[in-house]
Amino acid sequence: MQEKRSRRTNEQRTQETRRALIAAARALFLAKGYADTGTPEIVAAAGVTRGALYHHFEDKRALFLGVVESELAAVAAEVEQAETPGAEPFEALVEGGWGFFDAMAKEGRTRLLLIEAPAVLSAAELAELDRRHGGRTLVEGLHAAMKGEFIRILPVEPLAAMLSAVFDRGALALQAGADAKEIRQVIRAMLEGLRV
Repeated sequence: MQEKRSRRTNEQRTQETRRALIAAARALFLAKGYADTGTPEIVAAAGVTRGALYHHFEDKRALFLGVVESELAAVAAEVEQAETPGAEPFEALVEGGWGFFDAMAKEGRTRLLLIEAPAVLSAAELAELDRRHGGRTLVEGLHAAMKGEFIRILPVEPLAAMLSAVFDRGALALQAGADAKEIRQVIRAMLEGLRV
């Protein structure tokens, strides 16, 4: 019994250290950029040792990958929460799009995911992360809309890739000060073009 309690405590400590490293790294990557952030700054901000950093992450790049994955998971969760339970699949797609824009509006998220990440990580790494998170939710939504005959049957993967690019450009435009109402109007019109 005592052994299980201490293992759980060790697991909790491990997760707390990992979260502290990711939070500190996120803040520093946003403040200074990936290239100008050093691991000594990260461990100092996280309140851990360099040994703890290298126990959890192979190097700074691996930590950056962890930060990006954490952000993408948060975006996917926020997109899923934005969808009204029981909404018909087409409206769920639209609501998911609005959820994406709301999620990307979190301080620094657009810069981190759409500017810093492509400069640091490979296209294959980003595609794999997207497949597990935001891309997954979009593909699932498209499948549901096609299955329910709300939108035309099209190759799902290329369609998801194209829509994802449109949403990313929309997020960048919103960050730069574009009118949110206009962006939403254009996105909705594009999605309406998929209707049967």
